[in-house]
Amino acid sequence: MPVEVKLPTVLRAQAEGQATVSVDGATVGDVFGALVEQYPGLRENLLDDKGGLHKFVNVYKDDDDIRYLEGLDTKLADGDVLSILPAVAGGS
Repeated sequence: MPVEVKLPTVLRAQAEGQATVSVDGATVGDVFGALVEQYPGLRENLLDDKGGLHKFVNVYKDDDDIRYLEGLDTKLADGDVLSILPAVAGGS
Protein backbone atom coordinates (compact mmCIF):
# COMPACT_ATOMS: atom_id res chain seq x y z
CA MET A 1 0.00 0.00 0.00
CA PRO A 2 1.42 3.40 -0.92
CA VAL A 3 2.26 5.87 1.82
CA GLU A 4 3.17 9.49 1.19
CA VAL A 5 6.48 10.53 2.77
CA LYS A 6 7.15 14.25 3.18
CA LEU A 7 10.85 15.13 3.22
CA PRO A 8 12.32 18.27 4.76
CA THR A 9 14.36 20.56 2.54
CA VAL A 10 17.63 19.34 4.07
CA LEU A 11 16.99 15.74 2.89
CA ARG A 12 15.61 16.43 -0.58
CA ALA A 13 19.02 16.43 -2.28
CA GLN A 14 19.37 12.72 -1.38
CA ALA A 15 15.95 12.02 -2.93
CA GLU A 16 16.49 13.64 -6.33
CA GLY A 17 15.11 16.94 -5.04
CA GLN A 18 11.66 15.59 -4.30
CA ALA A 19 9.61 17.08 -1.46
CA THR A 20 7.27 14.09 -1.35
CA VAL A 21 7.76 10.47 -2.35
CA SER A 22 5.31 7.58 -2.44
CA VAL A 23 6.60 4.35 -0.88
CA ASP A 24 4.93 1.00 -0.19
CA GLY A 25 5.04 -0.51 3.29
CA ALA A 26 2.88 -1.97 6.05
CA THR A 27 4.94 -0.35 8.84
CA VAL A 28 7.13 2.72 9.21
CA GLY A 29 10.15 0.38 9.23
CA ASP A 30 9.05 -1.16 5.93
CA VAL A 31 8.65 2.29 4.40
CA PHE A 32 12.06 3.41 5.67
CA GLY A 33 13.64 0.21 4.33
CA ALA A 34 12.16 0.83 0.89
CA LEU A 35 13.04 4.53 1.07
CA VAL A 36 16.73 3.96 1.83
CA GLU A 37 16.89 1.20 -0.79
CA GLN A 38 15.58 3.62 -3.40
CA TYR A 39 17.59 6.60 -2.05
CA PRO A 40 20.67 5.19 -0.22
CA GLY A 41 21.88 8.69 0.71
CA LEU A 42 19.00 8.96 3.18
CA ARG A 43 20.17 6.02 5.33
CA GLU A 44 22.60 7.93 7.56
CA ASN A 45 20.02 10.67 8.14
CA LEU A 46 17.15 8.34 9.03
CA LEU A 47 18.60 5.23 10.64
CA ASP A 48 21.31 4.60 13.22
CA ASP A 49 24.04 1.96 12.92
CA LYS A 50 21.73 -0.72 14.33
CA GLY A 51 18.87 0.03 11.94
CA GLY A 52 16.83 1.95 14.52
CA LEU A 53 15.41 5.42 14.11
CA HIS A 54 18.16 8.04 14.21
CA LYS A 55 17.90 10.09 17.41
CA PHE A 56 18.09 13.41 15.55
CA VAL A 57 15.06 12.83 13.35
CA ASN A 58 11.38 13.06 14.23
CA VAL A 59 8.79 11.10 12.28
CA TYR A 60 5.07 11.75 12.37
CA LYS A 61 2.34 9.44 11.11
CA ASP A 62 -0.28 11.95 10.16
CA ASP A 63 -0.03 14.14 13.31
CA ASP A 64 1.28 11.51 15.75
CA ASP A 65 4.95 11.16 16.72
CA ILE A 66 5.86 7.52 16.04
CA ARG A 67 8.06 7.44 19.16
CA TYR A 68 4.79 7.55 21.16
CA LEU A 69 3.19 4.90 18.96
CA GLU A 70 5.17 1.78 18.08
CA GLY A 71 8.27 3.41 16.59
CA LEU A 72 9.41 1.71 13.38
CA ASP A 73 6.80 -1.02 14.02
CA THR A 74 3.95 1.52 13.73
CA LYS A 75 1.35 0.10 11.35
CA LEU A 76 0.36 2.10 8.30
CA ALA A 77 -2.78 2.21 6.20
CA ASP A 78 -3.27 3.25 2.61
CA GLY A 79 -3.28 7.03 2.43
CA ASP A 80 -1.28 7.63 5.62
CA VAL A 81 1.25 10.45 5.48
CA LEU A 82 4.67 10.26 7.12
CA SER A 83 6.41 13.55 7.78
CA ILE A 84 10.13 13.52 8.51
CA LEU A 85 11.51 16.45 10.46
CA PRO A 86 15.08 16.95 11.62
CA ALA A 87 15.38 17.54 15.35
CA VAL A 88 16.11 21.13 16.26
CA ALA A 89 18.41 21.93 19.15
CA GLY A 90 20.09 25.01 20.43
CA GLY A 91 19.22 28.14 22.23
CA SER A 92 20.91 30.14 24.91
